Amino acid sequence: MRSVSRMMATVVAVLSIMVCSMASALAAAATSTIDWNESVVRVAGYGIAPANARTPSLARLMARRAAIADCQRQMAEAVAGVSVDAETTVEMAAVSSDVVRTHVSAVVNGARIVSERVVGDSYEVTMEVPMFGVRSIAGAVMARPERIEAFPAPVASVDPSPVLTTGSAESSKGSSAAPAPSGRAIGGFTGLIVDCRGMDLNPVMSPVIYNENGQPIYGYKNLDYDKVVANGMAGYAKTMEQARRAGSNPLIVKAVSLKRHNSFPVLSNADANRVLIENGASQFLDKTNVVFLR
Repeated sequence: MRSVSRMMATVVAVLSIMVCSMASALAAAATSTIDWNESVVRVAGYGIAPANARTPSLARLMARRAAIADCQRQMAEAVAGVSVDAETTVEMAAVSSDVVRTHVSAVVNGARIVSERVVGDSYEVTMEVPMFGVRSIAGAVMARPERIEAFPAPVASVDPSPVLTTGSAESSKGSSAAPAPSGRAIGGFTGLIVDCRGMDLNPVMSPVIYNENGQPIYGYKNLDYDKVVANGMAGYAKTMEQARRAGSNPLIVKAVSLKRHNSFPVLSNADANRVLIENGASQFLDKTNVVFLR
C-alpha cells in the first residue's frame, strides 16, 4: 500500500510540474498589441483545462474561461500603457482620478471577443478594446474642455508653402494644383497628411501639431469633444495607401522635427501657414481628417 501511495504521489507531482510548465509556456505565448493603425488595443490569451475535468466538453469550457481571464488581465496592463498625450498614460490618469479609474475598468471589462479557437490542448481567445467610439478608452480618460479654442492665425511674416501635394500615393513630388497667391487658399483639400517617417514618432491619443515658432496649430482644445471621442484626433499609418482618413485629395506636408518625447510633429512656419489657410477654406482639421505617417 505504501509503495502504491508513493507511486500515486509521484504521478501527482509529475502532473503538477507538467501543468505548471504548460501554463508558463502559454503565459509566454500570450501577446498584447496597441494597434495605432486600427486604433484598438488587442490581446491574445490562452487557457488550459485542469487535469481533473470530467468530460472533454467541460475541459474545453474551463480552458476557455481561463483564456478569457488571461485576456482580461493582459488587457488591463495593455490599456494602462496607452499614451494619452506626451506626458500622460492611461494608468497615470486613472491613478489621479477615481472617476477615470472606474471608467477605465468598465472599458476593460467590456472588451470584445474577436476570435477564439482550440490550439492543441489549450484554448486561445483574442479580445479588443477600441481607443475611440462608444465605450472607448478616449471616453474614459479625455475630459471635456471648458471651451473650444479657435485655430491660430498664420505667422504674418512668412508666406505659406507654394508647393503642395494632392491625393496621389507619391510623397512630396510636387503639386497637381496651381499655387495660390500668397495668403490665399487653393481649396478642395479633404484632409492633412503629416509625413513623419524616419523620425521615430511616438503615437498618442491627443497629439499636437506645432509650427517652428513653438506655437500649437492643431490640438485637442481646437476640436469638438464628441467628435474627438468618437473618431480620435488623428490616424496613424505606415504608407500613403493606408492614410484613407485624409480623403482622396489630402494636403501633404513633411515634419521638420518632433517634440515632447517625439510625440508631437513640428512643421515649418511656411507649411504650418499653408495648413491653417487651407483649413480655413476646407475645415479638414475641424473634421479631424488628419493622418500621421510614421
